[in-house]
Order: sequence, then structure tokens, then C-alpha cells
Amino acid sequence: MKSQEITKRWIDFFVSKGHTAVPSASLVSSDPSLLFTVAGMVPFIPYLTAREEAPYNRATSVQKCIRTGDIEEVGKTARHGTFFQMCGNFSFGDYFKEDAIKFAWELLTTGVDDGGYGLPPEKLWVTVYEEDDEAEQLWLTNTGMPAERIQRMGKADNYWSTGQPGPAGPCSEIYYDRGPSYGVEGGPIADENRYVEIWNLVFMQYQIDNVRSKVDFDITGELPKKNIDTGLGMERLAMILQDVENMYETDQVRPVIDKAAALSGREYTSAESADDPHHTDDVRMRVVADHIRSALMLIADGVTPSNEGRGYVLRRLIRRAVRSMRLLGVEKACLPDLLPASRDAMKGVYPVVETDFDRISRIAYAEEKAFLRTIASGTARLEDAVKDSKAAGQPLSGADAFALHDTYGFPIDLTLEMAEEAGLKVDEPEFRKLMLEQRQRAQADAKGKKGSHADLSAFQELLAEGETVFTGYTELAGESKVRGILAGGRKVSQASTGEEIELVLAETPFYAEAGGQAADTGLITGDGFVVEVLDVQRPVKGLSVHKAIVREGEIGADSLVQAAVDRERRHSAEQAHTGTHIVHAALHQILGPEALQRGSYNKAGYLRFDFAWGEGLSAATRSEIEEVSNIAIRNNFQVDTKVMALAEAKALGAMALFGENYGNEVRVVEIDGAWSRELCGGTHVANTSLIGSLSLLGDQSVGSGNRRVEAFVGMEAFRHLAAERALVTELTEMLKVPSGLLADRIATTLTKLKTVEKELERLRKEQLTAAAAQLVGTAKDAAGVKVIAHDAGQVSGADDLRGLALDLRTRLGSAAAAVAVAGVSNDRPVILVATNEAARTAGVKAGALVRLAAGILGGGGGGKDDVAQGGGTDATKVPAALTAVVDAITRR
Repeated sequence: MKSQEITKRWIDFFVSKGHTAVPSASLVSSDPSLLFTVAGMVPFIPYLTAREEAPYNRATSVQKCIRTGDIEEVGKTARHGTFFQMCGNFSFGDYFKEDAIKFAWELLTTGVDDGGYGLPPEKLWVTVYEEDDEAEQLWLTNTGMPAERIQRMGKADNYWSTGQPGPAGPCSEIYYDRGPSYGVEGGPIADENRYVEIWNLVFMQYQIDNVRSKVDFDITGELPKKNIDTGLGMERLAMILQDVENMYETDQVRPVIDKAAALSGREYTSAESADDPHHTDDVRMRVVADHIRSALMLIADGVTPSNEGRGYVLRRLIRRAVRSMRLLGVEKACLPDLLPASRDAMKGVYPVVETDFDRISRIAYAEEKAFLRTIASGTARLEDAVKDSKAAGQPLSGADAFALHDTYGFPIDLTLEMAEEAGLKVDEPEFRKLMLEQRQRAQADAKGKKGSHADLSAFQELLAEGETVFTGYTELAGESKVRGILAGGRKVSQASTGEEIELVLAETPFYAEAGGQAADTGLITGDGFVVEVLDVQRPVKGLSVHKAIVREGEIGADSLVQAAVDRERRHSAEQAHTGTHIVHAALHQILGPEALQRGSYNKAGYLRFDFAWGEGLSAATRSEIEEVSNIAIRNNFQVDTKVMALAEAKALGAMALFGENYGNEVRVVEIDGAWSRELCGGTHVANTSLIGSLSLLGDQSVGSGNRRVEAFVGMEAFRHLAAERALVTELTEMLKVPSGLLADRIATTLTKLKTVEKELERLRKEQLTAAAAQLVGTAKDAAGVKVIAHDAGQVSGADDLRGLALDLRTRLGSAAAAVAVAGVSNDRPVILVATNEAARTAGVKAGALVRLAAGILGGGGGGKDDVAQGGGTDATKVPAALTAVVDAITRR
């Protein structure tokens, strides 16, 4: 029985029993405490916990789920998968244990021809909670299940709760006996590999409190309305009904295994024992099949690769799949073959994976392409580090792992996997420490911009008196009263000329930095004082804090003031913020809805916008984005703001920043109605023509799978274009050509320049070759090794030294020989050491020698035993570094 038929029969059966069929919710959970929907009951939690009234008494669903907590076990067991489908039936104060048990038994054991799954009753076993006599009796009475196939288990296995005070209750689990070839007899208690759990019936009947652990809590009474929550693992049932060894071989997953086997030329054998010679390859193919399907479904639900949250999980899944294919011998891009196989297997149940495949594949293929570049750049460095660590008899250092992560973008999980394959551990604590230090530095930099806010308790006290009322949507100046002054982190009663303070007002027209929009600046004045506002922040939600300096007089803690925003600066910031929304809409119009916002920043005259996209934008695409944006500006679209319920805003299709938490009431900003509709708390121009113009500066990568565009707006856009016009005029006069021929003349000039540079390079190499012939005669004997140590003086770069060193090594012949050449490039010393095979046999290693020399030069370096390179900061130490190399060879 195919998976699609299994899910259809599930829905049909429970609809026939009076249940409402509820479509699967997104894999992206609406519960802020969860990254993903991890169980079939997640969408029903508000009803099961009585937070909301259920719109139906009975419900059934087939829910998409993702779990990655045991990702390391994927492929190794028959049951572990990251994506799975949970078939569920639910009762909200309607039927209870008896009907739940009857329904389960009927659907499982009814013949296939009569709409059931046709499982032999004698193959089924049941567990109940050890104190649930009622459930055991109901199984005996309503199903004919013999008592010897009903086993009792404790709270750890057969009692459900959220882990918090609230609803809880015992559960009863149904198992299928796969037969003696899969393990020992004795039921689920004896062997859960042979006896596979397929269905869990949860009986929510108690209220619990004082939860000390999963198995230690107080039952305070029975629930007024008892609920049923059940879950059947569709993949596990498919494994049984399709008579295959594991979930990876079911009809929705196996096609990817077959494609992986074909691409790699390896045979898939269903091996599950680590002693089987095929086991390693089979596990890798199962990992590929599982992860490709999970990636397909996550991207279909709007997740894109990134370095945090859901995006990081997706990135890790794709990279683990690609990595597994490389371990199977496939080094080329493989997703263009694997992803369509998964699409074709899943499209019967989830048509969106076919209709939206262009977007899905573009995101996935771009991520694989980026990862292959990462692997190419980082693998060689990792191999060198592993080799050095093994030679030293030490684990791979946290510093090396951090350098791979920070410099090469090599994820730590990949470093751990590759090091483990090489039989080496990684100093994870040191790596985590370095990562923490990096984050703390970044946080310190960010806080430095905000200023040294006082202890939050001071702000909490002020907040307790009431939130700051923001009046800046409708006015840029107004009267207010000082509610608090802080200087040096402490509350003060007044501040005088020259003092830097943090000022809290009862009402303020000053916009506090939020939503990517820079804070307002301006003046706060009163009787005998002038205060300049430099920045505005919200250290605690609901309280605007003005970072300011007293320019004249003395301001008191209860002064009446006139607050006035810098109108020109605010207008320029509003131009930029509305311009950001326009650019976002233009990106969606041109690239598609997958160009999701990842972040933005707007200040007077300038905007930047980060979005999900896997490749650079062509010049033609950038030009089109700029044109669409300026047409929207020219068309004088109305910019409207509305306050509404979050659910209403989502129903209207308002775009929200992915991963952002919003309150129940939100502010929606519309440009020409539905053309641009976003949740936004910022300030905007009244209509688009007030922006004037928008000049796109270009785009750049800001991490794998993310791009950034920048633009000037308003007068800054005019000034930018004026500066470019002046530059073109200067160049046309300099090169004495009309502006229309300027590009051709520059191209011709650059071609000539490259020709001259190539000729200079040829002459330089000839000089080095001639020098090499003379330097051979300077070789000295260092304890049986011929050594040349040469200072080449000024060089164009390390390539010059490498060519010279390798040439000299060849000229010295097969007898033990080592060459050390150094030079200065861009005022920094560079050293390169090369050894031949005989020298390495004699214990002369290039990498060790370079590290010695580079240390003297005030830097570092490394490489392999045959060729290594280093550098430093002190060019005056080149002679000493070369001498140290010769001495080290002599003393070895």
C-alpha cells in the first residue's frame, strides 16, 4: 500500500466517524517556543490545553513534522528520520478511552478491501500505563486482545504531559511484531526493534502541578473535559505495509536512495548491522534520502538557508546530504539529480513541491553550490590541521576549528565529522569559548553604539510609572515633561551644561531606533536650558530613552520641555524607509516571493536591504529593480498606515520579518494597496513622490544564501548621480573621447596595461631563473643536507618565491636538499621553504621550518612537509629567520 493511500484511508476513516478533516499546518510552527512543528498535536495544543475553544469536537489530520534532535541517528536505525508524517485523531471533550481504542483497532485490523490497513491481529501488542486498569480492561473487552500481549510500563514510557503544570494523562501504545528475525520474543518490554511502535493513544484526563521532572509531579484532580490525542507514524506503518526493512525504503524515500546509488556506483543492500561491509555506504545513502526530503519540504514551507534558527537547520541538512554524497565518491553537484527524485515521490501528497519546484530548486542548488566552494577552500586547511594534530598526538585545537569556521565558513559539525573520520577528537570547549568571545565582542560593539545605558532596574522603575507615549507619527514637535534623568548610569535630579545624560519624557515625538530605522535627533528646550538629542533607544520595551548632551543651562527631573525633532533628517529617514519597502516590493516583483527580507537599515538619505537569494544580481536585474522602484516613486502612490489584529494583517497577506515576534495588534504600512503591504512600526512619507528618486548602488553577499542591496534616496541620490556625472566628465576630458566611447577607450587602455604587465612578469621570471642558476653554487652542507638560504629582496608576491624555491629544489637533484627563500612584498616579509624526498626522510620538514622562521618574523605560517609558506610583520628579521632555518636543519 502506497503512502498516499495510507493517508487517504486515515482521513476517510475518521471523517466517517464524525471527525473534521484538518489540513496539515506548516512545518514552521506558530508556537514561538518551537522552531518547527515537531508532532501532530502541535497545531491543536491551544484546544488540548483549553487556552482556546476548539471549533470542532472531533478532528483528524496528517501533519508534516520535523525533528532534528537525533539527527546523528538518521540512517542507522529503522525508525529515525528528520521529516515524518503523523496521522492523528483528536477529541476535545467528546469521546474518550473506549472509542479511541475501538477506532484504532478497527482501522488497523479491518481488511484492505473494506477500507482498513489489514494488519493481522495476532501481530499486534499493546502497552498501557502501569496504573491504568481501565485502559487494559477496555482493550480486553473491545478488541479481543489477549492479556499476554498487553504489557504495563511506567511514567517514563506511558504517561504524557507538556512538562509544565496543566493537562496530562496516561497513554496506550500499539506495537507491531516484525518477527523473530528482528529480535527476541517478549513484547515491547523485551525488544523495541522487533516490536515497532506504530500508534500512541494519549488519554488527557488529569490536571498536574508542582512538576519536578517528567516522572515526578503532583496530580491535583481530573480535567472537567477529557481529551484524546493520538498519533500514528505514517512512515512506520508504510514500512510494515510495504514489507521493507526500514522507513528509508518506503515509496516516498526509496527513489532518492536509488538515485544516490546510481550516481555513486555503489550498491544499496539494506544493511543495518555495523559489521556488514555495506553498512557504511548504506547509512550514507539513507542519510541522503532523508535529508533531501526534509530540505525539499522545509523550503516548500518558506524556510531558506541561513546561519541561525530554522535556516541553520535547513543548511545543515543540505550540507550533510552533500557531504554524504562526497563520502560516496560523488564530488560534483548532486542535488539537480536527487531533489527531482524526492519531488516526484512526494508530489502526490504535497502538490506544492511540484508547482513551486522552480523556487525550491533554485534555493537548494544555490546552497549546494556555495557549500561546494566552502568544502574546496576549507578541506585542505582542515587536512593540514589534522595532520599536524596527529603528529603532535593532540586533539584538533579549538583555535583551528574556530579559524575554519571564521575564515572559511566551515561549520563546526562538519569539522567534527571529518575529524572523527580521521580518528581525531576536536577541542570543542575551546572552540565554544572562542565563539562566545567573538559574540561578546560583537555585542560590546553594538552596545558601544547605543551608549552606556544605566542598570535596567532604573528604567524598570520609570516604566512602572507608565510607558512613553510616542507622538511622532503625527507631529514633530510638542510639549512634554521630564520623567527621569540619568547620568553615569544613575538617576539624578538635574544636569548642567556639558553633561551627557539619558533623558526620559512622558511623551515624545522622537522616534527610537527600531525596525531598521535610525533614531531621530533634535532639540529639547525649556526655561533656561537647551539639550541636544543625539540618539534614542528602547532599553526596555515601552520606554524611550533620549541620549543627549546639555548644551546650555540646567535641566531638572520634573522640567516642562518643548521637544522638537530635526525635520529635515526625519524626512530623509522617512524617504529611506519608504524606499526600503519599495525595493522589497520590486524584488518580489522581479525575483519572486522567495526573496524574503532578512534585515534592513534606514537612515537619512540611505537604505540597505538584506534578502534571501543564492546568487549575485546581474547588471540588468539591478537596473530593472532600480527602474521598478523609480516608477513607483514617479507614480505618486499613496502610503497608508493601519492598525489591526495580527490575524487580520496576515489574512491580508502583510509581509512580516521572518522570525520576528509581533503582538496581537500590529501596524500595517501599505503602498498602493496590495502592491506593498508590510508589518512596520516605522515612519514613512505620505506618498511615494516625496522620495524624489532612488539610486541603487549595487549588491553584495552577506553570507551564504543572502544578498544585500544599498541605495541612496532623495537629495543623497541626486548628489550621488551628480558625483558620477562629474567623474565621467573628468574621464572624458582626460582620455579625450566622447562619453559614449568612454567604456571602449578604458577597455582598450586596460588591455594594453595587461599586456605590459604580462611582459614585466615574463622578464621577472627570467631574472629569477637566471638567479637560480647562480644560487645553486651557494648551497651549503648542513649535517648531510644541501641547503640554500636566500634573501630575494623586494618581490611581487609569494608566487615569485614559490617558483624560485621549487626551481632550486629541482636543480639540487635527488640528494637530501632544502631551500629557504625570503623576500619583502608590500612592506611585509614572506618566507617559503621546500624540501625534497631525501631531506624529508632525513627529518627535514618544510612546515616545521616555516613556523620557526615566521615566528621570528613576527607572524605565522604552515603547510605540508614538502612545501610551506609563512609571513610576518618585521622585514628587518629576514636574515635572522633564514639563519634560524639553516641552524635548525644542522641541529636536527
